[in-house]
Amino acid sequence: MPADTDTASAAVAAPAPWVLMYHSVAEFTDPAEDPYGITVTPGTLETQLLWLRSRGLRGVSVGELLRARAAGRGHGLVGLTFDDGYADFLTRALPLLRRHEFTATLFVLPGRLGVDNVWDPLGPRRSLLTAEQIREVAAAGQEIGSHGLLHQDLTTASDDVLRQEVRGSRELLRELTGTLPEGFCYPYGHLDARVMDATRAAGYGYACAISPGRLAGRYALPRTHISQADGAGRLRIKELRHGARELRRKVPVLR
Repeated sequence: MPADTDTASAAVAAPAPWVLMYHSVAEFTDPAEDPYGITVTPGTLETQLLWLRSRGLRGVSVGELLRARAAGRGHGLVGLTFDDGYADFLTRALPLLRRHEFTATLFVLPGRLGVDNVWDPLGPRRSLLTAEQIREVAAAGQEIGSHGLLHQDLTTASDDVLRQEVRGSRELLRELTGTLPEGFCYPYGHLDARVMDATRAAGYGYACAISPGRLAGRYALPRTHISQADGAGRLRIKELRHGARELRRKVPVLR
């Protein structure tokens, strides 16, 4: 288990940190090119990063965020995550992150290196990072996490498949990067107690979900979906919603 697992656990005992969820960064003009609402253009991403800076916030990887919070240095930090490991992270997102001195966590699929997002039936097809490109991203100071092997719903997987998806993908990423990944991200955001227990048993220090409800915690960190439509006003609303949700989660119900 990662050396800082205990500190990460302490960090998320407090209200969950604000973590933003991105996917692909690519140019597009027709909404039909983004049927799932998971793509932002480079210009929009830069505008969103500038908005964070204007609010006195700095985007960091989830691992860095949890370590900082455990050490009492988490103020002003926001987690940035990019799911699926699209090749455009290297060419489009990384230069902007470096320009603004931000870092992020990139959740990749070591079972689908260099192919495309076959799990999205509506398309469009987008290339995924190769092994060499993932190593390049890691060398640039970004955190590499696992998104499983093949991007499948783990809540419907057999125990053997689940073990391969969480533990097997972690070992493959160690072979690829030389480092065991600390973070896991549930495909589609789907999880249950069995999947969460398997992720913990595989040795991860944390895991990201989307809206985990009562399972929220170190192995089910909630995230805020970010889209092309999110300008300054919508980002501020999403920030406030996150704060309100965490306040409700921490206030006991009076009976």
